[in-house]
Amino acid sequence: MSLPFWKVKTLSEMSREEWESLCDGCGKCCLIKLEDEDTGLRLDTDVACELFDGSTCRCGNYEQRKRIVPDCVILTARTIPQLPWIPKTCAYRLISEGKDLFDWHPLVTGDPNSTHEAGMSVKNMVVEGADLDDIDWNEHIVEWPGEAD
Repeated sequence: MSLPFWKVKTLSEMSREEWESLCDGCGKCCLIKLEDEDTGLRLDTDVACELFDGSTCRCGNYEQRKRIVPDCVILTARTIPQLPWIPKTCAYRLISEGKDLFDWHPLVTGDPNSTHEAGMSVKNMVVEGADLDDIDWNEHIVEWPGEAD
Protein backbone atom coordinates (compact mmCIF):
# COMPACT_ATOMS: atom_id res chain seq x y z
CA MET A 1 0.00 0.00 0.00
CA SER A 2 1.55 3.30 -1.08
CA LEU A 3 1.57 6.44 1.03
CA PRO A 4 -0.56 9.44 0.03
CA PHE A 5 1.20 12.09 -2.05
CA TRP A 6 1.38 14.65 0.78
CA LYS A 7 3.46 12.24 2.85
CA VAL A 8 6.04 11.56 0.13
CA LYS A 9 6.23 14.81 -1.88
CA THR A 10 7.38 18.27 -0.99
CA LEU A 11 5.14 21.16 -1.95
CA SER A 12 7.37 21.99 -4.90
CA GLU A 13 7.14 18.40 -6.20
CA MET A 14 3.34 18.36 -6.32
CA SER A 15 1.29 18.58 -9.49
CA ARG A 16 -1.17 21.44 -9.82
CA GLU A 17 -4.02 19.03 -9.04
CA GLU A 18 -2.29 17.75 -5.91
CA TRP A 19 -1.44 21.32 -4.83
CA GLU A 20 -5.04 22.51 -5.23
CA SER A 21 -6.40 19.46 -3.38
CA LEU A 22 -4.41 20.44 -0.28
CA CYS A 23 -6.72 23.39 0.33
CA ASP A 24 -9.19 22.25 2.98
CA GLY A 25 -11.62 25.08 2.22
CA CYS A 26 -11.44 26.62 5.70
CA GLY A 27 -11.41 30.17 4.28
CA LYS A 28 -9.11 31.55 6.98
CA CYS A 29 -6.49 32.74 4.51
CA CYS A 30 -9.08 34.86 2.68
CA LEU A 31 -9.82 37.04 5.69
CA ILE A 32 -8.16 40.35 6.39
CA LYS A 33 -5.38 40.21 8.94
CA LEU A 34 -4.11 43.11 11.01
CA GLU A 35 -0.51 43.65 12.04
CA ASP A 36 0.90 46.18 14.49
CA GLU A 37 3.88 47.67 12.68
CA ASP A 38 5.67 48.45 15.96
CA THR A 39 5.23 45.14 17.77
CA GLY A 40 4.61 42.72 14.89
CA LEU A 41 1.49 41.43 16.68
CA ARG A 42 -0.81 39.80 14.13
CA LEU A 43 -4.56 39.59 14.63
CA ASP A 44 -7.20 37.70 12.68
CA THR A 45 -10.47 39.34 11.74
CA ASP A 46 -13.83 38.09 10.53
CA VAL A 47 -13.76 40.51 7.59
CA ALA A 48 -13.55 38.74 4.24
CA CYS A 49 -11.81 39.67 1.02
CA GLU A 50 -14.22 41.18 -1.49
CA LEU A 51 -14.13 37.99 -3.58
CA PHE A 52 -14.74 35.56 -0.71
CA ASP A 53 -18.04 33.68 -0.55
CA GLY A 54 -18.72 32.99 3.12
CA SER A 55 -21.36 30.36 2.39
CA THR A 56 -18.98 28.18 0.37
CA CYS A 57 -15.62 29.29 1.83
CA ARG A 58 -14.28 29.70 -1.69
CA CYS A 59 -13.04 32.56 -3.83
CA GLY A 60 -15.68 34.02 -6.12
CA ASN A 61 -13.16 34.45 -8.95
CA TYR A 62 -10.19 32.23 -8.16
CA GLU A 63 -8.51 32.43 -11.57
CA GLN A 64 -8.60 36.26 -11.69
CA ARG A 65 -8.16 36.96 -7.96
CA LYS A 66 -4.77 38.71 -8.19
CA ARG A 67 -5.94 40.96 -11.02
CA ILE A 68 -9.11 41.95 -9.15
CA VAL A 69 -7.55 42.14 -5.67
CA PRO A 70 -3.92 43.23 -6.13
CA ASP A 71 -3.15 42.55 -2.43
CA CYS A 72 -4.17 38.89 -2.81
CA VAL A 73 -1.23 36.66 -1.92
CA ILE A 74 -0.80 33.70 -4.24
CA LEU A 75 0.56 30.80 -2.22
CA THR A 76 3.55 28.96 -3.63
CA ALA A 77 5.94 26.37 -2.23
CA ARG A 78 8.55 29.11 -1.94
CA THR A 79 6.35 31.72 -0.23
CA ILE A 80 4.59 29.50 2.34
CA PRO A 81 7.51 29.49 4.85
CA GLN A 82 7.77 33.29 4.54
CA LEU A 83 4.12 33.95 5.48
CA PRO A 84 3.68 33.86 9.26
CA TRP A 85 -0.05 34.59 8.96
CA ILE A 86 -0.84 31.32 7.20
CA PRO A 87 -3.29 29.47 9.48
CA LYS A 88 -1.74 26.89 11.78
CA THR A 89 -4.23 24.33 10.50
CA CYS A 90 -3.40 25.00 6.83
CA ALA A 91 -2.23 21.95 4.89
CA TYR A 92 0.30 24.02 2.95
CA ARG A 93 1.88 25.20 6.17
CA LEU A 94 1.76 21.75 7.76
CA ILE A 95 3.42 20.06 4.78
CA SER A 96 6.01 22.86 4.58
CA GLU A 97 6.85 22.23 8.25
CA GLY A 98 7.12 18.46 7.75
CA LYS A 99 3.86 17.71 9.58
CA ASP A 100 0.88 15.56 8.61
CA LEU A 101 -2.63 16.71 7.81
CA PHE A 102 -5.26 16.83 10.54
CA ASP A 103 -7.70 13.93 10.71
CA TRP A 104 -10.57 16.20 9.61
CA HIS A 105 -8.86 17.24 6.33
CA PRO A 106 -10.90 16.27 3.23
CA LEU A 107 -7.96 14.33 1.76
CA VAL A 108 -7.90 12.19 4.91
CA THR A 109 -11.67 11.80 5.33
CA GLY A 110 -12.66 11.65 1.67
CA ASP A 111 -15.47 14.11 2.53
CA PRO A 112 -15.25 17.61 1.01
CA ASN A 113 -17.35 18.97 3.90
CA SER A 114 -15.27 17.51 6.73
CA THR A 115 -13.48 20.81 7.47
CA HIS A 116 -16.83 22.53 8.01
CA GLU A 117 -18.27 19.60 9.97
CA ALA A 118 -15.23 19.63 12.26
CA GLY A 119 -15.83 23.33 13.00
CA MET A 120 -12.48 24.30 11.48
CA SER A 121 -13.76 26.65 8.79
CA VAL A 122 -15.18 30.17 8.80
CA LYS A 123 -18.27 29.11 6.84
CA ASN A 124 -21.17 31.52 7.47
CA MET A 125 -19.20 33.37 10.17
CA VAL A 126 -17.63 36.27 8.28
CA VAL A 127 -18.46 39.83 7.30
CA GLU A 128 -18.71 40.13 3.54
CA GLY A 129 -18.78 43.32 1.47
CA ALA A 130 -17.66 45.61 4.29
CA ASP A 131 -16.65 49.19 3.54
CA LEU A 132 -13.09 48.94 4.82
CA ASP A 133 -12.79 52.72 5.27
CA ASP A 134 -15.64 52.80 7.78
CA ILE A 135 -15.01 49.62 9.74
CA ASP A 136 -14.22 49.58 13.47
CA TRP A 137 -11.51 46.91 13.37
CA ASN A 138 -11.63 46.33 17.14
CA GLU A 139 -15.12 44.88 16.71
CA HIS A 140 -13.89 42.34 14.17
CA ILE A 141 -10.86 40.79 15.85
CA VAL A 142 -11.42 37.06 16.33
CA GLU A 143 -9.59 33.86 17.18
CA TRP A 144 -10.51 31.04 14.85
CA PRO A 145 -10.66 27.37 15.92
CA GLY A 146 -7.26 25.68 15.82
CA GLU A 147 -5.31 28.95 15.70
CA ALA A 148 -4.60 29.62 19.38
CA ASP A 149 -0.99 29.46 20.52
